[in-house]
Amino acid sequence: MARRPPAKSGQPAASPRGVSGHASAKRAPKRTSNLKKADTALGAPAEKRGLKKSSAKGKVAGKPGGKTTGKKVSGDEASAGVRGMRQNVMTGRYRKHSSTLWLDRQLNDPYVQKAKAEGFRSRAAFKLIELDDKYAFLRRGASVVDLGCAPGGWLQVAARRGAGKVVGIDYLHTPAVAGSEILEMDFLDVDAPAKLKAALGGPADVVLSDMAAPTTGHKATDHLRVVALAEAAVDYALEVLKPGGAFACKVFAGGAEGELLDKLKRNFRTVKHAKPKASRSESSEKYVVALGFRGAAASGDETP
Repeated sequence: MARRPPAKSGQPAASPRGVSGHASAKRAPKRTSNLKKADTALGAPAEKRGLKKSSAKGKVAGKPGGKTTGKKVSGDEASAGVRGMRQNVMTGRYRKHSSTLWLDRQLNDPYVQKAKAEGFRSRAAFKLIELDDKYAFLRRGASVVDLGCAPGGWLQVAARRGAGKVVGIDYLHTPAVAGSEILEMDFLDVDAPAKLKAALGGPADVVLSDMAAPTTGHKATDHLRVVALAEAAVDYALEVLKPGGAFACKVFAGGAEGELLDKLKRNFRTVKHAKPKASRSESSEKYVVALGFRGAAASGDETP
């Protein structure tokens, strides 16, 4: 049998009989087309995903001049800028949950935001504004006493509404308020009533009290403590008010305020209950407004 001549130098050896010369090409990995590469990277080519195909590099299809960022933005993320102004508070590592809730409530309270916008020191200013708008007891030139005046929101309202003499008292430091005098002492101190009288220089037209005792977490105890403060405020009002004067005081619903209301009804012509819109709905606080003081001689109540 004749043998094949040996391959010349520089030429590849012949393949064995029965084996195709393209066998190595079949075993090589297939090259992926540019279109299939697009399928792999983005899931489908641009025209299949409903986008216009753009030949300009560095631009977003359908948006001339727009630059690509390499980041997909969802519909929710795109609309985030037109959502409400609510702010979320990040949970602090060393902050109690109750503190986080308080911060969240403050940041998203419309009255807190309104107080800042109008220059009031606290949202409580709007409680007094609403009460006065309804019952008109803060008259121009009136002498006003504010018991538990810190941080000064009610003093600001009284001064802005034209009160002639405004005196506040609180054991907490209260920065000066234009048009008012502030005594930094506890209203329950024995000599507090006399010092208030001296600062007023005469009887008062209006006595206000937004006093609240530090809470203990026990609702019944907290209620009794607030009622005790309200009773002290009523006793002081009966002593210092002019005939025809007005009294406004914070109380908490709880059942122990009945005697206080009876005393007010004996000494004032009109006694009303109110819960201003600025008072939080979850709070049990309400306000009592007593108008038309009958005068100390007309009432049979003894004052300290």
